[in-house]
Amino acid sequence: MEGLSVLDMIQQGWYITYPLIVMSVVVITIIFERIVALRGLIGGTLQIAGGLVGVLQKGDFQAAITSAEEQADKPAGRIFRDVLAQQEGESLEYLSEIIEDRRFEEIEALKGSIWVLGTVGVSAPFIGLLGTVIGIIKSFTNMAVEGSGGFAVVAGGISEALVATALGLAVGIVAVVFYNYFHTKLERIEAATTISSDRVLEAVRLGRKAHGND
Repeated sequence: MEGLSVLDMIQQGWYITYPLIVMSVVVITIIFERIVALRGLIGGTLQIAGGLVGVLQKGDFQAAITSAEEQADKPAGRIFRDVLAQQEGESLEYLSEIIEDRRFEEIEALKGSIWVLGTVGVSAPFIGLLGTVIGIIKSFTNMAVEGSGGFAVVAGGISEALVATALGLAVGIVAVVFYNYFHTKLERIEAATTISSDRVLEAVRLGRKAHGND
């Protein structure tokens, strides 16, 4: 046990540590992927809506549709494109329902795989705890086999247990922190989309009124 390294302890408890390492890779991958996917959406949503409002208030609906189509790579662009494409002859109440449905679809799509972060955040510490229990069981088994309670006999099992616990906690903490961060981010994106949708619908109403279609 004198030259036992952390890597050796990880390898000893491979049935616990290897799954946790795989989980950590998955968590890091999802974190970076969602950071990129959600970046700039709050400001971008408000900016897209702001660009449409002035055009819609003038009653130039075709120009507004074209502008929304140019932003179709963003959730807000797709929402407003679909709504404006159907606005002719439809009531504002019906358009509001369309926006609500499209907004729900886009927000659900933006969630991506963040549910995995929540699952890992809950399960990783328990997996580490399982490794701790197994390591301690091994320590007592070694004591029984050796017939003594010297530290050298139990050190391997205890070290394996501590490494599993630490790894499980580390993976779980990171997963939970970013799970909560992304949920808060999504709530802000949804709020920005709701505000922008209300502005766009109001602009549609004013544009119709300006052309005597209200």
